Amino acid sequence: MLTWRTLGPLRVSADGRDVTPTAPKVRQVLALLLARHDTVVPLAALTSELWAGRPPRSATATVQTYAYQLRKALHGGEDPGPADSGPLVTHAHGYLLRVRPGACDAEAFAQLTGRARTALADGDPAGAVVLLDQALLLWDGPPFADVAPGPALHGHALRLNELHLQAEELRITAGLHLGRHRDLVGDLKELACAHPLHEWFQGSLIIALQRCGRRSEALDVYRRLSARLRDELGLDPSPGLQRLRQHVLTDRVSTADLDLLPG
Repeated sequence: MLTWRTLGPLRVSADGRDVTPTAPKVRQVLALLLARHDTVVPLAALTSELWAGRPPRSATATVQTYAYQLRKALHGGEDPGPADSGPLVTHAHGYLLRVRPGACDAEAFAQLTGRARTALADGDPAGAVVLLDQALLLWDGPPFADVAPGPALHGHALRLNELHLQAEELRITAGLHLGRHRDLVGDLKELACAHPLHEWFQGSLIIALQRCGRRSEALDVYRRLSARLRDELGLDPSPGLQRLRQHVLTDRVSTADLDLLPG
């Protein structure tokens, strides 16, 4: 039984045994097939990914060689058998990687995050936190961290990174609704530092700090964000953040202020 890890370094396991290919180009092929698993990936898409739109004359034959090496790796280095058997299937104009439902960490991450979003919408923040903690444990770094990305894989990794940010937002939202302001300040400071122009994280940090009785720190966060937006982008904070600042000044901050934040 194969399991696939993409949220961090690329890893493939067969019943607990590592069968990840080591050749860089073969890993690129595997990464793109995983990103589009259970659909046929045309040879043209693979060659564009591998050679950035400038494939050599031997590109088709070379991709076929890489596919054979990948099929062999997924069979533990043994003869992979017919091209229409096993996880990697050859089609007339491309390849399809079959992935068992739930066997890929990115798929499990998306499913857990979706269930958490539903739980939060249904008024169950505690249940949402449990699901999000499970989802975020699957995250082991940037997607496909040890694979050289072509244009398609780069775009897929950006989408996964966006899902990761959304999961963090959901976790913070659920935690604030549970009154865990003090517990979240450290996480929010880290997220705000990593994303200094992300107004949602900055605003959530302001809310958490104010709810902990740390009004001066909350206002400092607003001042730093305002200065950075002005200096780097020539912009003011969003109207919602400006209203949040007024709520800090008048000591009227609550978790309802999350609705003021952009996003």
